[in-house]
Amino acid sequence: MKAQILAGPPVAAALLADAAARASRLPALPHLVIVRVGDDPASVSYVRGKARKAGEVGLRNTVHALPEATSQAELLALIDTLNRDDDVNGILVQLPLPAQIAEAAVLHAIDPRKDVDGFHPLNVGELWAGRPALTPCTPAGIMYLLAHHGVQVAGARAVIVGRSHLVGRPLAALLLNADATVTVAHSRTCDLGAVTREADILIAAAGCPGLITPEMVKPGATVIDVGINRVVSIEGKGHLVGDVHPDVADVAGMLTPVPGGVGPMTVAQLLANTVRAAELQHAVRSDVALPETGVVGELAR
Repeated sequence: MKAQILAGPPVAAALLADAAARASRLPALPHLVIVRVGDDPASVSYVRGKARKAGEVGLRNTVHALPEATSQAELLALIDTLNRDDDVNGILVQLPLPAQIAEAAVLHAIDPRKDVDGFHPLNVGELWAGRPALTPCTPAGIMYLLAHHGVQVAGARAVIVGRSHLVGRPLAALLLNADATVTVAHSRTCDLGAVTREADILIAAAGCPGLITPEMVKPGATVIDVGINRVVSIEGKGHLVGDVHPDVADVAGMLTPVPGGVGPMTVAQLLANTVRAAELQHAVRSDVALPETGVVGELAR
């Protein structure tokens, strides 16, 4: 039996509907500011898509498109201005940045309460302490996708292939907070297949096309494919593939497609984070535990 396909768009729509409803209860509609430096085609496309989706949900949004030659000091000055502006609820600096700008310096400069990417060290620390306020978008979107489809996380054995700061590490924290038993595998893991075959929930986030093959998957497992890899056929045509081989659909119980799986969840979670940031700034309680409310669950056991 073929795996159930976990398509992202309908689940993302549910997340966006919830975000829009929460936004409507705030004193003012949340305002997201996106900063792009340079004209990298992929970055231009990503920013355009994020701004368009924000408008569709009813959030206010502003895009600052800066020249490629913008200095680090100039970018930090803009971020400082946005940090001080009470009308700005969320700040996103599109990555990657030009070589003359240190990514870490920029991400650390953003006010943690406006850090809708969830990359500021204080937000990372809150996540690992079990008090998530603003969480990286792709991991949070994956957790929403699992919950939407009723995937049992508590007590499950979860294996993440990939240890990046964008996906693997924050997702490990979220799964631990949800009472899963978590293993993080990576390029130095010995006998990767033996590790992945133990997984009830397998997340492939290594950026390696077709890395996960059918014999590496436990029958009936839920497989989340985070990989987005562009490959070129012999005919010269480019297309996107994931980290999971298509034949895994014959073994897995549930499987996300590429494209159309995790990607839409990432954008939806960005806008949900913008609403959450506005809630934090307005001291509005939402259905998500905020830093002031204490530890989420009994995490010490």
